[in-house]
Amino acid sequence: MKIAGSYSLTLRLALVFAVLAFVSLAGLGVALYQELEEQLTRRDDIQLVSRIDQLRTILNDSNTLELIKNKPALFQNMLGTREALLTIGAPGQPPLLVVNPGNLALPSVPAVPVEHVMALNDVQHLPSINGVPFSAVAASIDSGDLGNLQVLIGKLMSERTAMLANYRLSVYGLASLAAIVLALVGCLLVYRGLLPLRRLAKHAHGIGVGNLNERLASAGAPRELQPMIEAFNAMLDRLARGFAQLSQVSTDMAHELRTPINNLLGETQVALQQPRSIDAYQQLLASNVEELERLTRMLDNMLFLARTDPASALSQRQELDAADEMQRIADYFEGLAADVGMCIEARGRGVIWAEPMLLRRALANLCANAIKYGAADSTVQVEAFAEADGSYLRVRNQGATIPAEHLSRLFERFYRVDQSRERSAQSNGLGLSIVATIMQLHHGRYRVSSDNGQTCFELFFPARN
Repeated sequence: MKIAGSYSLTLRLALVFAVLAFVSLAGLGVALYQELEEQLTRRDDIQLVSRIDQLRTILNDSNTLELIKNKPALFQNMLGTREALLTIGAPGQPPLLVVNPGNLALPSVPAVPVEHVMALNDVQHLPSINGVPFSAVAASIDSGDLGNLQVLIGKLMSERTAMLANYRLSVYGLASLAAIVLALVGCLLVYRGLLPLRRLAKHAHGIGVGNLNERLASAGAPRELQPMIEAFNAMLDRLARGFAQLSQVSTDMAHELRTPINNLLGETQVALQQPRSIDAYQQLLASNVEELERLTRMLDNMLFLARTDPASALSQRQELDAADEMQRIADYFEGLAADVGMCIEARGRGVIWAEPMLLRRALANLCANAIKYGAADSTVQVEAFAEADGSYLRVRNQGATIPAEHLSRLFERFYRVDQSRERSAQSNGLGLSIVATIMQLHHGRYRVSSDNGQTCFELFFPARN
């Protein structure tokens, strides 16, 4: 069993078990000790009261002086122990009888009156002698010819003290033993109880880049570990999606960057094989600039796809006025559309629940696509309207009908219907893929339809919950 110092959960729980066991048993033992102490004290007090009652009876019914002189052993036998003392005498005079085998110091105890009936509260608990409690009781008696005498009985409670000391030792000893046993049992139970956690840790340790699709099994795991397993599997899902996204970006970049780089390299090598005119070099540089601009846009778009954080996008959603957003995008593309003889119509109503920058980028990509492939002297329609379940945005343009077999793949990265546009500096095949990513971040939907020379892209943003 491996214990990681003070940070070991097993050690912590074992110590908790030990402390709880010791405190519980010691507390119970203290309570029983106090009860036992009270009972023993009561027993000793009863014995003292009983003896002094006996002495009052004897001395009241007999010739006191003759009894004291002739039968001193009677009084000594009544004490029954060397730790007791008895004195009989008149107040303020030397005692007539002293029985003190232990040579105890004579205490000063007030005597109860003759007519007083002895009770337990008449017993005086005096300061301890060498740590041993001492109790005494005194009473006045009517001895007839000798007048009132005072009888004092005291006792050193050594037996009671020894019994209680043994009891205390037993309580703390048993509590300590129970704490040790419970600590060991606790260690074993915690060690066995954490076996499922160690199995999960071993399983998790074996998950790497090559098997990110593997998940922790929740079957047979304790109920307390289910939330952790679900959270860990959800984290693996996010990591798998992120890794797949990065892998796809890397693959796409390696594939798509090859063509423009080869073009740049080939054209430059051909130009360097022999001297050329200034016009030829200018044409080469212009062509290279076109390819470099295409590379720049491609890298920007691919980095956008790789860096987009779903949690951040969802947390920054706002209620956006549909009419304002449609007019904003129409104003932005008005000049670009006019350059190719097109115009833009925008209308909207309701509220769109979306992240502003991502919404505008999706609309901008759709509008740029519509202007790029739309027919001259046509109108691009941008509209938005709200329903109970969310907001719908549509971008329509007039132009060539897109064959049905291409519609399902338009949102794939680098997919082009017209392969002749592959080297276009204005197209890198990522615009619609970015739109799809933005809609996935918003848990929305996207689709495209093309019929009778009209192409319509539709986006759906769910309503605010």
